[in-house]
Amino acid sequence: MTCTSCSSRVERKLNKVDGVEATVNFATEEASVSYDPTTTSVEDLIKVVENAGYGAFPMSGDDEPEGAEDEGESARDAQTDDLLRRTLISGALSLPVMLVSMIPALQFTNWQWAATILATIVYIFGGAPFHKATWTNLKHGSFTMDTLITMGTTAAYFWSLYALFFGNAGMPGMKMHMTLLSNDAEMDHIYLESVGMVISFLLLGRWFEFRAKGRSSEALRSLLTLGAKDASVLRDGVEVRVPIKELQVGDTFIVRPGEKIATDGIVSAGNSAVDESMLTGESVPVEVSEGSRVTGATVNASGRLEVRATKVGSDTVLAQMATMVKDAQASKAPIQRLVDKIAQVFVPVVIGIAILTLIVHLFFGGVAPAFIAAVAVLIIACPCAMGLATPTAILVGSGRGAQMGILIKGPEILESTREVDTIVLDKTGTVTEGTMAVSHVEGDVLALAAAVERGSEHPIAKAIVAAAPDAPEATDFASVPGHGVEGTVNGQCVLVGRPPAGTDYEGTGTLVAVTVDGAVKGTIEVRDTVKSSSATAIAHFKELGLTPHLLTGDNEHAAQAVAREVGIESVTAGVMPEDKVATIKRLQEEGKTVAMVGDGVNDAAALAQADLGIAMGTGTDVAIEASDITLMNDDLRSAVDAIRLSRRTLKIIKGNLFWAFAYNVVLIPVAAVGLLNPLFAGIAMAFSSVFVVSNSLRLKNFRSID
Repeated sequence: MTCTSCSSRVERKLNKVDGVEATVNFATEEASVSYDPTTTSVEDLIKVVENAGYGAFPMSGDDEPEGAEDEGESARDAQTDDLLRRTLISGALSLPVMLVSMIPALQFTNWQWAATILATIVYIFGGAPFHKATWTNLKHGSFTMDTLITMGTTAAYFWSLYALFFGNAGMPGMKMHMTLLSNDAEMDHIYLESVGMVISFLLLGRWFEFRAKGRSSEALRSLLTLGAKDASVLRDGVEVRVPIKELQVGDTFIVRPGEKIATDGIVSAGNSAVDESMLTGESVPVEVSEGSRVTGATVNASGRLEVRATKVGSDTVLAQMATMVKDAQASKAPIQRLVDKIAQVFVPVVIGIAILTLIVHLFFGGVAPAFIAAVAVLIIACPCAMGLATPTAILVGSGRGAQMGILIKGPEILESTREVDTIVLDKTGTVTEGTMAVSHVEGDVLALAAAVERGSEHPIAKAIVAAAPDAPEATDFASVPGHGVEGTVNGQCVLVGRPPAGTDYEGTGTLVAVTVDGAVKGTIEVRDTVKSSSATAIAHFKELGLTPHLLTGDNEHAAQAVAREVGIESVTAGVMPEDKVATIKRLQEEGKTVAMVGDGVNDAAALAQADLGIAMGTGTDVAIEASDITLMNDDLRSAVDAIRLSRRTLKIIKGNLFWAFAYNVVLIPVAAVGLLNPLFAGIAMAFSSVFVVSNSLRLKNFRSID
């Protein structure tokens, strides 16, 4: 599918089948279909899609063929590679054609025939994707951007052939000469450079846009690869290593330190700390013991665990997260591109004007002036400037963004940035550093605690050790399940862990008690620190008209403290991944257009659900793939720049399209009355392209906020 009218047509065709409800996503090239299997089969649905001019195969469900996912990805990769190959070949062949056509000093004897050979290859080979799409669309009575491209390049190409074979353009020693009026023109002008450069530039834009498609499947694959591949299951008291797909509800499996938990379950024996950051986004592992629930794909940080499986396969939290990502992306309605909307009216009108011009001039003048005037109308209507309006701005804007560490995945994203009025921010790793640090110490206990914690790999332990790097390492180090760690320092027994029951603590972090020889000697507060740039970024979000909202799996006290520090009034704390999605949906139902900034696996579904997803590049691959914009650093100010750059790029595109269309509106009537030679029409078309490119290049001057 080459444009949103393609996906709309397939969707209409599918929905005409009795008992079928279908949604077709142009960005992912996937259709979500509900149907009655008693009246309709998958084969019937595929036939409907094929009759609409496209191929299809099932991707999920009982009818999914083995390797379907890989087949889809291979097809996308092959199409992307094909577009790149056509772009490079067409550009290499079109450049000499343009130079020799536009510079008389380079026009050697029979140059026009050499240019014709090169331009013919570009027209047939390079233009094939556009011509094929045009033919498919015309069979269904639809006009798109492809129709404009084919119409313009075909008019220029066949006029040039006519001038070569039936006019004077094919004579040896021919030089281009210019006349202002079409009535004074001889049939000795060719426009092969227009054919080559239009196709080359538009292929480049099509390749760039095509690379952004199919991201949802990549996100899903990244998410699913987080899970364990196999598990050590206890069968009759003996450990047996089995593939994860053979794991069944009720099986007891072993999880050793450093291993991923195979599936969702309940701890039946053992004590440990489990890293659940892929779920909650929080860096502090959760202490688990007999009876605790654990989630598949989380990591066992310390002790040996025996876990009884309670959910397997598609019922697990990991699988449900994957489903949330897919459903959220499928629910995004494709944005109808402005050029396609104009094309629906513009193309038939231009064809009608060209035919009317031919008839009128045949009645009042000769055959040659009539044909030349009609061709001038078609050439002046060639969509070079209109076609370049979007891809050039995207190329320049995205190039500037890449220099600033901002990756914008596709032009459809830009519309969302203009409409966004609410920005939801994950706390850990986005607004805060995502690493623990000592924030307060009560009593002279830091060095003692660091000496003991040197034997631990716990994030809190690392924070305490970092605060007292010169502390020695304790002897007799041991882990005390449910209480913490202990060791001997200078002959004293030091226990570092949970404060005694009843300890009054209203802080915003994690409180650690230090007990020396059985008596509590002091406490250490460890908390995630706010990034130095976060408050500045929040202020700029507000200047852009965005209302910030803090969303976190952390506790209410910690969330409110961070919010106050950076200037956020709206906070939602203590949420799981599904709650984050629900929060985004609630805001959307309230009429808000929501952007989401996050960095963790737990943010992936929320990033996909949001109208605009922004992922920190220092985060997980899943979050990055599920987002619309990726920041290649962990500075929240880059999210401000991303929105500013996206809005600026969209503004440039709208300006490009306006002037490209205005140029057609003004010059088509001039050509129709015979006051414009086709050669000047080609020059005017070239100048309109120069204007569009020059306007787009202004994006290179975009600067980051201070």
